[in-house]
Amino acid sequence: MTVEECYAALQGDYSQACSRLHSDVIIKKFMLKFPNQCGYDKLCQAMEEEDYKEAFAAAHTLKGVCMNLSFTMLGESSSQLTEALRNGYSDGVDKLYMQVQKDYKQTVEAIEAL
Repeated sequence: MTVEECYAALQGDYSQACSRLHSDVIIKKFMLKFPNQCGYDKLCQAMEEEDYKEAFAAAHTLKGVCMNLSFTMLGESSSQLTEALRNGYSDGVDKLYMQVQKDYKQTVEAIEAL
């Protein structure tokens, strides 16, 4: 799988990533680091512990990393979760968190296929 094909599989914006990072070698380097450095594990732990202040921070980190790498689908769902958690727990947070989990899984599976 090429980097461009990986972006299609994770529903990201390859051309935007190229304009920001300039080469497939650099993009791939950051993509491979993503699963261990994006804040997703902290988000899951915080949600499990119902620590919504920490969940907000972790969702915000995840959103930022996704936006920098142009992971559009996961960036959008994590952005929605970030806003829902901004003032603590609110209605709809659980549904948004489930969407982030689904999008994260799809993103990581695409990266692993790279």
